[in-house]
Amino acid sequence: MSAVADVVAVRVPGRSWASEARATRAICRRELIRFVGDRTQMMMALVQPLLFLFVLGSGLQSLSAGSTHGVQLRTLIYPGVLGMAVLFTAIFRAASLVWDRELGFLREMIVSPVSRSSIVLGKCLGGAIIATSQGVLLLALAGLVDVPYSPGLLLGMFGLLLLLALSLTAFGVLVAVSIKQAQTFTGMMQMVVMPMFFVSGALYPVSGLPDWLAVLNRVDPLTYAVDPMRHLVFQHLDVSAAARHTLDPGISWWGWHLPPLFEAGMVLVLGVAMLGLAIRRFSRTE
Repeated sequence: MSAVADVVAVRVPGRSWASEARATRAICRRELIRFVGDRTQMMMALVQPLLFLFVLGSGLQSLSAGSTHGVQLRTLIYPGVLGMAVLFTAIFRAASLVWDRELGFLREMIVSPVSRSSIVLGKCLGGAIIATSQGVLLLALAGLVDVPYSPGLLLGMFGLLLLLALSLTAFGVLVAVSIKQAQTFTGMMQMVVMPMFFVSGALYPVSGLPDWLAVLNRVDPLTYAVDPMRHLVFQHLDVSAAARHTLDPGISWWGWHLPPLFEAGMVLVLGVAMLGLAIRRFSRTE
């Protein structure tokens, strides 16, 4: 007489806002643990911004002294270097999605009872927190480049860094969900990230540019994050009107001067749009 094995019923709990929030938090926490556990990566992410700020800024000071009206070049490029730190860190964190696909971990997340949007949102939140923390570390060095530690300045810069980090991580994830190999992602990001940084005006004022460069500057999304950060810094500097006019001219569209809050709103809208596109793309391709 053969024995009949008992069948154990397995019930997969239904999705809810609470379960999706837990999944998002778990994926975000995983990103943070991976980053904190790699101290070498943490230090490498700061090397390039520090080189631009202190080596390039100090080395070219004698050449630029006649055109900066007494303002140190390091002070001028400081907002751009903050944007650079967030840019490179956010894009690098987005690349973890490609590595998760190659290592098979992404498949495990996909078959779990959570929505694809929670996976993308967790990746974006984790990357944004890490990128913002890198910017905050550089923000702590403001006094070394003659930028005052004003509470209003620090809070404003922190908000802009967080906004920029969210938008750039969403952009990186949008690219990552469409690319299957890490080498391809790295090559494409090098083609996009470096031009985005140099065209944004991070290292120079945006007034008096050649026409072709002015057009590229206006269509570069990073421009609308660097410009309000520079405006915020110059609001807290004791400089002449000529220096402010030359070094912090702001962005204009056909004669209309864009308010800094409008620029920040543009970064937010672009970030939300790219996050939505990343979720949609991820749901279709995976």
